[in-house]
Amino acid sequence: MKVWISWIMTVWASMIGINHLNGGEIPIRLVEVTEESGIGFRHSDGSESGQRHISESVASGLATFDYNGDGLVDLLFLNGWDSKASVSKDGSSLLGRSALYRNEGGWRFTDVSASSGLMSRRHHLGVCVGDVNEDGLPDLYFSNFGSDILYRNLGDGTFLDVTAQSGLASLPAFGAGALFLDMDADGDLDLFVAQYCDFTLEKHQLRYINGFPAYTGPMTYGPVADRLYENQGDGTFKDVSASSGIASRKGTGMGVVATDFDNDGDQDIVVGNDAMANFVWRNDGGGHFTEVGLLSGLAFDANGVGLGTMGVDCADFNHDGVMDFFMTSYEKQWVSLYEGEPGGLFTDVTHLRQAGQGSFKEVNWGCGMIDFDNDGYRDLFVACGHLQDNVNLWDEQSAYPSRNLLLRNNRKGRFDMMSPAGVPGLSALHSSRGAAFDDLDNDGDMDVVILNARAQPTLLRNDSPNQHDWIGFDLRTSRGRHAVGARVSFQSGSLLHVDEVRSGRGYQSHYGSRLHFGLGNAPVPKSIRIRWPSGEVEERWDCRTGQYNRIQQGR
Repeated sequence: MKVWISWIMTVWASMIGINHLNGGEIPIRLVEVTEESGIGFRHSDGSESGQRHISESVASGLATFDYNGDGLVDLLFLNGWDSKASVSKDGSSLLGRSALYRNEGGWRFTDVSASSGLMSRRHHLGVCVGDVNEDGLPDLYFSNFGSDILYRNLGDGTFLDVTAQSGLASLPAFGAGALFLDMDADGDLDLFVAQYCDFTLEKHQLRYINGFPAYTGPMTYGPVADRLYENQGDGTFKDVSASSGIASRKGTGMGVVATDFDNDGDQDIVVGNDAMANFVWRNDGGGHFTEVGLLSGLAFDANGVGLGTMGVDCADFNHDGVMDFFMTSYEKQWVSLYEGEPGGLFTDVTHLRQAGQGSFKEVNWGCGMIDFDNDGYRDLFVACGHLQDNVNLWDEQSAYPSRNLLLRNNRKGRFDMMSPAGVPGLSALHSSRGAAFDDLDNDGDMDVVILNARAQPTLLRNDSPNQHDWIGFDLRTSRGRHAVGARVSFQSGSLLHVDEVRSGRGYQSHYGSRLHFGLGNAPVPKSIRIRWPSGEVEERWDCRTGQYNRIQQGR
């Protein structure tokens, strides 16, 4: 009976957007600092053409990563561009150009897009970061509508387009989320790229809702198979989509994440599909995958419905050593929180945990399971905004811009929705897409960066009034690259903490190359256990709280 009452109250609160605060307590405070940051980037989704191509509605993601190795996290914003959009004759238009901002410290950023070489004019949708040639430098992969791009980091502040020589110069496609992973434990990073639908400009169809023009959905054009590329270790990649099993299913991929969801020691892949069942690709350890979405419980929501899944993130929010999943979705659908069980099984606990509050009437995109107040418990963040810019013409209850959502973990197995009155960074109205979470000022708490469609991004500085301790890890393989796939676990007081290094997550974005754990008031962990991508396990006793511990495998 208590469960049913909790479910009914959560549904009611979710639909009307009630804000929950415990006794007026405001433990999380996010403050917008965009204007003083020096960031002048403004996103374009290609809608300048007026054609309402479906590719416009899903642009774009972003990345947070340290491209120059100075210890400060830099920002990369993706831009969309339509081939039928107008461009100035001198090429000065910013349409389609991504923007790289170097972190100068003190919340000041410098635009280094031109000097870095990241000035291609493509319709950029997704991005992931990984060291593909084992030189210790983070490289970039852009997933586009059209031809994708692989950029090699040259180490002098510049990037070189090496797509052609890498073997990744494939036929144009409609890309989405992308990620690097070591699928076969051979020490180098392979590449997975989700595909959205079988759309080309020649196939474009215009939809009408109550007589008003609108963007179509992916099923108008049909699903397509995702792509998997094996790193050959010599700077080239081989398409193994068919032989690996990935091409055996067609989907409408958007957000992706790689993690060891079944705790068997290898990296699996979870794909959020729009308007159909999600994919869960179980890895056999050698780079061959079997789709087990239905068996795992992640394919559908609790009602057996395939949602319009946008973003996907995972973390162990309940401290049982098993990964849980958080997924965003379309309007009149709740976001979904799936609780993991041993053996790779999942249960939709969205209503039980009150994780869907405020999401039902919104279109939800970027997401993160982040401990914002360092109390040891992960909170939920959702970037919101409609994809139909004229939705108010046929639905007076909806609008193109929306407020983003923050739900705090109340440490009692439930989530409380934070109010803009207490969290001023939630006040702005935008149609947001990608969201990324990183410690931009190295002060030990997680900040937020949001890409807003057709607008400037939003930077939220974490000014939470907490005194909780924290610990961070910057894990490197024996060759010096970020240890994508490495798993850290440790006991702090009564809480077991577990997380993995990932490349590509959320909504077509990349963030969190460094692992961050809030400790609350628990004692300092005595030892840290690291399971490296190779399968080797190390235990360390010399890690310190209040800093990011750089640990290299075998040293």
